[in-house]
Amino acid sequence: MAIPAKIQNDLKQFQRLQQELGAVQQQRLQIDLKVREIGHTLEELKGIPEESVVYRPVGGLLVKAQGKKEVEELLTEEKETLEVRLKAVERQENHLKERYTTMQQELTQALQAQGLTAPADAPSE
Repeated sequence: MAIPAKIQNDLKQFQRLQQELGAVQQQRLQIDLKVREIGHTLEELKGIPEESVVYRPVGGLLVKAQGKKEVEELLTEEKETLEVRLKAVERQENHLKERYTTMQQELTQALQAQGLTAPADAPSE
């Protein structure tokens, strides 16, 4: 039995949505990892004396910072920026998950009405 053109089109859209969701989940994981890494770095900085020599990255180089406080300020600012980005990516991910679930249910019903199998489950995190 041939799959109707509308269902074929919907399946293609579903696959694109699945890929987009996977990409957004990967992006969220990368940002989350960076936030945690910066958090650990800030914790380590708390344990070193104020007079310690500290370096900060500038492109591919490590440059001597003016002091521990300069590095803490830069890292705190970067962490805050990443946290804002993380929240935006999480909202996008949740929206895509909702669309994914809705589309999956609609496709399942349409395929069952045609006597065919349902699409694959959601991508894992």
